[in-house]
Amino acid sequence: MAKKNLHPEWYATKIFCDGKLVLEVGTTKKELYVDIWSGNHPFYTGSQKIIDTEGRVEKFEKKYNGKDLQTQKIISKK
Repeated sequence: MAKKNLHPEWYATKIFCDGKLVLEVGTTKKELYVDIWSGNHPFYTGSQKIIDTEGRVEKFEKKYNGKDLQTQKIISKK
């Protein structure tokens, strides 16, 4: 049994990004406006680009030569 005047109001919240409804969740706010969400973030949409400064990507690729890093960790622990 919840105590009176202790818990905040709970709303079916609509989340907007660029003026478009993107999600509906339950929160303590009636509406939320966001700039970035998983539907337009480059990491999640697959449009992320790696900006290479000073050859760091090539250095990494040369060092590991496309090897699976998880496999290397398991092998090195043995």
